[in-house]
Amino acid sequence: MSDPYTIIIGLEVHVQLLTESKMFCGCSTKFGAPPNTQTCPVCIGMPGSLPVMNRKAFQLSLRTAVALNCEIPRFTKWDRKNYYYPDLPRGYQISQFDLPLSCNGWLTISDPKGQVEPRRIRIIRAHLEEDAGKSMHDEIAGKADSRIDLNRAGTPLLEIVSEPDLRSPAEAKAYLTELKLLLNYLGVSDCNMQEGSLRVDANINLHIDAPQGKIATPIVEVKNMNSFRAVERALTYEAERQWQEWQETHHKLGEVPKSTRGWDEVSQTTHEQRSKEESSDYRYFPDPDLVPVTVTEEEVDRVRASLGELPAALRTRLEQTFGITPYDSDVLVNQGRSLVDYYIAVANVCGDGKTASNWIQQDVLRWLNDEQVDIGRYPVPPQALGELIGRVRGGAFETSRGRQVLAAMISSGKSLADAIAAAGIEQVDESALVELCRALIEANPKVVAEVKEGKLKGVGALIGQAKKKNPNANPNRVRELCLEMIQTGKN
Repeated sequence: MSDPYTIIIGLEVHVQLLTESKMFCGCSTKFGAPPNTQTCPVCIGMPGSLPVMNRKAFQLSLRTAVALNCEIPRFTKWDRKNYYYPDLPRGYQISQFDLPLSCNGWLTISDPKGQVEPRRIRIIRAHLEEDAGKSMHDEIAGKADSRIDLNRAGTPLLEIVSEPDLRSPAEAKAYLTELKLLLNYLGVSDCNMQEGSLRVDANINLHIDAPQGKIATPIVEVKNMNSFRAVERALTYEAERQWQEWQETHHKLGEVPKSTRGWDEVSQTTHEQRSKEESSDYRYFPDPDLVPVTVTEEEVDRVRASLGELPAALRTRLEQTFGITPYDSDVLVNQGRSLVDYYIAVANVCGDGKTASNWIQQDVLRWLNDEQVDIGRYPVPPQALGELIGRVRGGAFETSRGRQVLAAMISSGKSLADAIAAAGIEQVDESALVELCRALIEANPKVVAEVKEGKLKGVGALIGQAKKKNPNANPNRVRELCLEMIQTGKN
């Protein structure tokens, strides 16, 4: 039985841009510096200090907006978002209100495991703003003190706001996963959630099928989620909480205002923080200290031409060119462009895209994960791995021996030929293999009788004996020859 409601989710994603300096001053954005050591009169809001826009931050934002299929207005301006909080030293945040740098875009989500149907999620806007500082509370230590670190104040953020098009926590996770991958491919952010480079606020409510028609529960904004899995868990919990609350107090829901709730990872619950502000509460007005920014059609065209092949198009090309599954293409593309290029080179050399994908997923990625390095540090060149896979496919030796060769190449740095020689692997002549199979059949009449009765498992004993006599004998070819000799009687 399906749920008697529809989950409505919209996401606000704050992305820290890869700039060396802040949005409106020259202070460093490097993570991990001692508190309040990366500040100046501009980012701590001293009277008389004037902001100057970081051009690189604007260019990175424009690059992202174009990749998200957004409309790019020719004129955009800066606004002051007014609110008081201890980590906002000026008493306002420089942001964009009615004329953002982009609007009306979309991102296609998909899930090769089939849990999410591929579809397009609309994006309301992607606009630039500066970050606030950081409040640090130590109630746990028993002092109940709060301290302020303004190192983050003024850090450039791109806020990407989706339409409420997401219909499940799983879709929300798929959207975030695809967005993060796109941002990584564009090179606009490292998206490190642990360092605050990517933060997510989720707006969620339910549209309930009631006897009197559709009823919408009040929108709740969920904060403090530090991973995509946490987002999925928080939204799952919040949907159930709203459903239970509606069942208990549905006659009062119309009187409940929008609210903000925080996610508690320990208890796996949300808890109320405050009522949710409307845009009018921030008293936006144009920032008089910053000039508007204009963008030409030629500039947008240059940005679009520089994007290169993005993840969605790259997956499609891998599937069509190399015949791999959507799951395999997703795994490869999610590892980054460098690994995709490595895979393409291997597949072209060995001539089998599926087998190349299997070796990279099972052997290459395992080694990279164990060593905690990227593909640029992998000691086996793609040409050598492609040739190794090609020899295995050609029957020169079996897969297990091929993996021994690969291990030798990794550990010793030897070439493919030297690693094969060191492993004692030699190509067995076909005539020698025929003689070996004939001798095995003559020495095992019981096995031959079982095979003639249809008990083909007996061939395994012949293969085992063949490997003992000659470790280089290809087991698949031994099986083929023995079956042919037994079934035709030509031995």
